Amino acid sequence: MAEILVCDDDKDIVEAIEIYLTQEGYHILKAYDGEQAIQVLQNNKVDLLIIDVMMPKLDGIRATLKIREKNVLPIIILSAKSEDADKILGLNVGADDYVTKPFNPLELVARVKSQLRRYTQLGAMAEKKANVYRTGGLEIDDDRKEVTVDGDVVKLTPIEYRILLFLLQNQGRVFSINQIYESIWEEEAIAADNTVAVHIRHIREKIEINPKEPRYLKVVWGLGYKVDKI
Repeated sequence: MAEILVCDDDKDIVEAIEIYLTQEGYHILKAYDGEQAIQVLQNNKVDLLIIDVMMPKLDGIRATLKIREKNVLPIIILSAKSEDADKILGLNVGADDYVTKPFNPLELVARVKSQLRRYTQLGAMAEKKANVYRTGGLEIDDDRKEVTVDGDVVKLTPIEYRILLFLLQNQGRVFSINQIYESIWEEEAIAADNTVAVHIRHIREKIEINPKEPRYLKVVWGLGYKVDKI
Protein backbone atom coordinates (compact mmCIF):
# COMPACT_ATOMS: atom_id res chain seq x y z
CA MET A 1 0.00 0.00 0.00
CA ALA A 2 1.46 3.33 -1.05
CA GLU A 3 2.03 5.98 1.63
CA ILE A 4 0.96 9.43 0.46
CA LEU A 5 1.70 12.62 2.38
CA VAL A 6 -0.86 15.39 1.89
CA CYS A 7 0.22 18.85 3.04
CA ASP A 8 -2.13 21.85 3.00
CA ASP A 9 -2.99 24.44 5.66
CA ASP A 10 -6.67 24.01 4.74
CA LYS A 11 -7.71 20.97 6.78
CA ASP A 12 -10.93 20.56 4.78
CA ILE A 13 -8.89 20.10 1.59
CA VAL A 14 -6.60 17.59 3.31
CA GLU A 15 -9.60 15.61 4.55
CA ALA A 16 -11.28 15.67 1.13
CA ILE A 17 -8.12 14.41 -0.58
CA GLU A 18 -7.77 11.75 2.13
CA ILE A 19 -11.29 10.48 1.46
CA TYR A 20 -10.71 10.05 -2.28
CA LEU A 21 -7.24 8.50 -1.97
CA THR A 22 -8.25 6.20 0.87
CA GLN A 23 -11.03 4.85 -1.36
CA GLU A 24 -8.29 3.89 -3.83
CA GLY A 25 -6.46 1.92 -1.15
CA TYR A 26 -3.72 4.42 -0.29
CA HIS A 27 -2.59 5.20 3.25
CA ILE A 28 -2.58 8.93 3.98
CA LEU A 29 -0.20 10.92 6.16
CA LYS A 30 -1.08 14.55 6.88
CA ALA A 31 0.75 17.82 7.44
CA TYR A 32 -0.43 21.42 7.55
CA ASP A 33 2.68 23.42 6.73
CA GLY A 34 6.05 22.84 5.06
CA GLU A 35 7.92 22.27 8.31
CA GLN A 36 5.51 19.51 9.34
CA ALA A 37 5.84 17.90 5.90
CA ILE A 38 9.63 17.72 6.25
CA GLN A 39 9.29 16.18 9.72
CA VAL A 40 6.85 13.55 8.46
CA LEU A 41 9.21 12.66 5.60
CA GLN A 42 12.09 12.26 8.05
CA ASN A 43 10.13 9.82 10.19
CA ASN A 44 8.17 7.84 7.60
CA LYS A 45 8.60 6.06 4.29
CA VAL A 46 6.57 8.20 1.91
CA ASP A 47 5.93 7.21 -1.71
CA LEU A 48 4.39 10.48 -2.95
CA LEU A 49 3.90 14.03 -1.68
CA ILE A 50 1.00 16.36 -2.47
CA ILE A 51 1.84 19.85 -1.22
CA ASP A 52 0.14 23.24 -1.37
CA VAL A 53 2.10 26.38 -2.28
CA MET A 54 0.64 29.01 0.04
CA MET A 55 1.14 27.87 3.66
CA PRO A 56 2.35 29.39 6.94
CA LYS A 57 5.82 28.86 8.46
CA LEU A 58 7.30 27.26 5.32
CA ASP A 59 5.52 27.50 1.98
CA GLY A 60 5.31 24.68 -0.57
CA ILE A 61 7.98 26.07 -2.88
CA ARG A 62 10.64 26.42 -0.18
CA ALA A 63 9.62 23.12 1.36
CA THR A 64 9.99 21.36 -2.00
CA LEU A 65 13.47 22.83 -2.40
CA LYS A 66 14.49 21.44 0.99
CA ILE A 67 12.84 18.08 0.37
CA ARG A 68 14.59 17.68 -2.98
CA GLU A 69 17.98 17.93 -1.23
CA LYS A 70 17.47 14.43 0.20
CA ASN A 71 14.39 12.87 -1.43
CA VAL A 72 13.55 11.69 -4.95
CA LEU A 73 9.90 10.79 -4.36
CA PRO A 74 7.27 12.17 -6.79
CA ILE A 75 5.89 15.59 -5.76
CA ILE A 76 2.59 17.09 -6.92
CA ILE A 77 2.14 20.78 -6.16
CA LEU A 78 -1.29 22.27 -5.47
CA SER A 79 -1.87 25.97 -6.00
CA ALA A 80 -4.65 28.49 -6.55
CA LYS A 81 -2.35 30.22 -9.03
CA SER A 82 -2.77 29.12 -12.63
CA GLU A 83 -0.28 31.37 -14.41
CA ASP A 84 2.42 29.65 -16.45
CA ALA A 85 5.13 31.45 -14.45
CA ASP A 86 3.88 29.85 -11.23
CA LYS A 87 3.71 26.42 -12.82
CA ILE A 88 7.24 26.79 -14.16
CA LEU A 89 8.48 27.88 -10.72
CA GLY A 90 6.95 24.76 -9.18
CA LEU A 91 8.57 22.51 -11.76
CA ASN A 92 11.87 24.35 -11.44
CA VAL A 93 12.17 23.62 -7.74
CA GLY A 94 11.68 19.91 -8.33
CA ALA A 95 7.96 19.15 -8.55
CA ASP A 96 6.88 16.42 -10.96
CA ASP A 97 3.36 17.71 -11.55
CA TYR A 98 1.19 20.75 -10.84
CA VAL A 99 -2.54 20.85 -10.12
CA THR A 100 -4.48 24.12 -10.00
CA LYS A 101 -7.18 24.78 -7.41
CA PRO A 102 -10.09 24.27 -7.54
CA PHE A 103 -9.39 20.81 -8.92
CA ASN A 104 -11.43 17.78 -9.85
CA PRO A 105 -10.64 15.14 -7.18
CA LEU A 106 -10.82 12.39 -9.78
CA GLU A 107 -8.19 14.17 -11.88
CA LEU A 108 -5.93 14.43 -8.83
CA VAL A 109 -6.39 10.70 -8.16
CA ALA A 110 -5.48 9.95 -11.79
CA ARG A 111 -2.34 12.06 -11.52
CA VAL A 112 -1.36 10.32 -8.28
CA LYS A 113 -1.76 6.92 -9.91
CA SER A 114 0.27 8.03 -12.91
CA GLN A 115 3.14 9.36 -10.78
CA LEU A 116 3.19 6.27 -8.57
CA ARG A 117 3.20 4.00 -11.61
CA ARG A 118 6.28 5.73 -13.00
CA TYR A 119 7.97 5.79 -9.61
CA THR A 120 7.32 2.07 -9.13
CA GLN A 121 8.68 1.29 -12.58
CA LEU A 122 11.93 3.04 -11.67
CA GLY A 123 12.47 0.71 -8.72
CA ALA A 124 11.11 -2.54 -10.10
CA MET A 125 14.12 -3.78 -12.07
CA ALA A 126 16.25 -5.40 -9.37
CA GLU A 127 16.33 -8.86 -10.94
CA LYS A 128 17.12 -7.79 -14.48
CA LYS A 129 20.61 -8.02 -15.91
CA ALA A 130 22.72 -4.89 -15.83
CA ASN A 131 21.35 -2.16 -18.04
CA VAL A 132 23.97 0.54 -18.43
CA TYR A 133 23.65 3.33 -20.97
CA ARG A 134 26.45 5.77 -21.62
CA THR A 135 27.78 8.43 -23.89
CA GLY A 136 31.06 10.17 -23.17
CA GLY A 137 31.25 10.72 -19.40
CA LEU A 138 27.48 10.46 -18.93
CA GLU A 139 26.24 7.09 -17.68
CA ILE A 140 22.95 5.67 -16.41
CA ASP A 141 22.93 2.37 -14.54
CA ASP A 142 19.25 1.55 -14.84
CA ASP A 143 19.46 -1.40 -12.44
CA ARG A 144 20.82 0.82 -9.68
CA LYS A 145 18.82 3.84 -10.88
CA GLU A 146 22.01 5.85 -10.76
CA VAL A 147 23.19 8.68 -13.01
CA THR A 148 26.85 9.67 -13.08
CA VAL A 149 28.81 12.30 -14.97
CA ASP A 150 32.55 11.68 -15.09
CA GLY A 151 32.13 9.32 -12.15
CA ASP A 152 30.21 11.77 -9.95
CA VAL A 153 26.66 10.79 -8.94
CA VAL A 154 23.96 13.19 -10.12
CA LYS A 155 20.60 13.29 -8.32
CA LEU A 156 17.60 13.58 -10.64
CA THR A 157 13.90 13.61 -9.88
CA PRO A 158 11.89 10.62 -11.19
CA ILE A 159 10.63 12.60 -14.19
CA GLU A 160 14.10 13.98 -14.98
CA TYR A 161 15.50 10.46 -14.78
CA ARG A 162 12.90 9.06 -17.17
CA ILE A 163 13.46 11.83 -19.72
CA LEU A 164 17.23 11.41 -19.68
CA LEU A 165 17.00 7.60 -19.79
CA PHE A 166 14.56 7.76 -22.71
CA LEU A 167 16.88 10.01 -24.73
CA LEU A 168 20.00 8.08 -23.77
CA GLN A 169 18.38 4.79 -24.78
CA ASN A 170 17.67 6.34 -28.18
CA GLN A 171 20.99 8.07 -28.81
CA GLY A 172 21.14 10.13 -31.97
CA ARG A 173 17.37 10.29 -32.47
CA VAL A 174 15.57 13.62 -32.27
CA PHE A 175 12.30 13.66 -30.33
CA SER A 176 9.80 16.50 -30.40
CA ILE A 177 8.44 17.99 -27.19
CA ASN A 178 5.14 16.20 -27.76
CA GLN A 179 6.89 12.86 -28.34
CA ILE A 180 8.87 13.26 -25.13
CA TYR A 181 5.80 14.26 -23.15
CA GLU A 182 3.66 11.40 -24.43
CA SER A 183 6.44 8.85 -23.82
CA ILE A 184 7.17 10.01 -20.27
CA TRP A 185 3.79 11.22 -19.00
CA GLU A 186 1.88 8.57 -20.97
CA GLU A 187 -0.92 10.95 -21.87
CA GLU A 188 -1.80 13.24 -24.74
CA ALA A 189 0.46 16.27 -25.04
CA ILE A 190 -1.59 19.43 -24.63
CA ALA A 191 0.39 22.68 -24.15
CA ALA A 192 3.36 20.57 -23.06
CA ASP A 193 6.10 22.98 -24.20
CA ASN A 194 6.73 24.69 -20.86
CA THR A 195 6.54 21.47 -18.86
CA VAL A 196 9.10 19.61 -20.96
CA ALA A 197 11.36 22.65 -21.40
CA VAL A 198 11.58 23.19 -17.64
CA HIS A 199 12.61 19.58 -17.01
CA ILE A 200 15.14 19.66 -19.85
CA ARG A 201 16.69 22.83 -18.44
CA HIS A 202 16.81 21.29 -14.98
CA ILE A 203 18.54 18.15 -16.32
CA ARG A 204 21.11 20.28 -18.15
CA GLU A 205 21.90 22.22 -14.99
CA LYS A 206 22.75 18.92 -13.30
CA ILE A 207 24.67 17.06 -16.02
CA GLU A 208 26.33 19.77 -18.11
CA ILE A 209 29.45 21.74 -17.23
CA ASN A 210 28.02 24.66 -19.18
CA PRO A 211 24.24 24.27 -19.62
CA LYS A 212 24.25 27.04 -22.25
CA GLU A 213 26.64 24.98 -24.39
CA PRO A 214 25.48 21.43 -23.65
CA ARG A 215 27.65 18.47 -24.52
CA TYR A 216 25.05 15.78 -23.93
CA LEU A 217 21.43 16.98 -24.04
CA LYS A 218 21.11 19.05 -27.21
CA VAL A 219 18.33 20.99 -28.88
CA VAL A 220 17.66 20.67 -32.58
CA TRP A 221 15.94 23.95 -33.31
CA GLY A 222 12.41 23.57 -34.58
CA LEU A 223 12.48 19.79 -34.11
CA GLY A 224 13.17 18.79 -30.51
CA TYR A 225 15.89 17.28 -28.31
CA LYS A 226 18.42 14.47 -28.52
CA VAL A 227 21.39 12.88 -26.82
CA ASP A 228 24.27 12.23 -29.21
CA LYS A 229 26.71 9.36 -29.24
CA ILE A 230 30.13 10.57 -28.10
